[in-house]
Amino acid sequence: MIINFATSSDTPVIHDLMIKAFMEYKNDIPPSSALEETVQSVSYAFEKGEKAIIAYEEKQPVGMVRFQLKDEGLYFYRLSVIPEKQGTGIAKKILKSLETYAAKINVSTILCKVRVTVTKNLQLYNSIGYHVYDEEIVHKPNGITIKVVSMKKVLS
Repeated sequence: MIINFATSSDTPVIHDLMIKAFMEYKNDIPPSSALEETVQSVSYAFEKGEKAIIAYEEKQPVGMVRFQLKDEGLYFYRLSVIPEKQGTGIAKKILKSLETYAAKINVSTILCKVRVTVTKNLQLYNSIGYHVYDEEIVHKPNGITIKVVSMKKVLS
């Protein structure tokens, strides 16, 4: 597996991987907002300083994560692995490369937010050293609420 930093020309690939991975949440109430994103919105985020890492197997993109540097640490989101490759360790490898990058730039904390209903992601992050440090209720239109936990890992 090869894991590379994305460039702005990779935004169509980033968007494609994200849509494929997040389609499983299309029937959630509400569906993941990732499904509302466009190549243009990903490109715009890149222009505003967002970064991403893409994982390739046999030169084919199989996963990615988007992230930003914030005051409190490196914040990642939209971790995506194509459905046929989920459960094979790709997400862990992507996150490990994110940790390596964070350490290299002297950032000691990695953070993310997870819907409480997505237990497989909570378990994944927990299994590699993340812990819940906050929870909140996100209010969406039409009175819909989503319970979300904030997780973090402090690098040693």
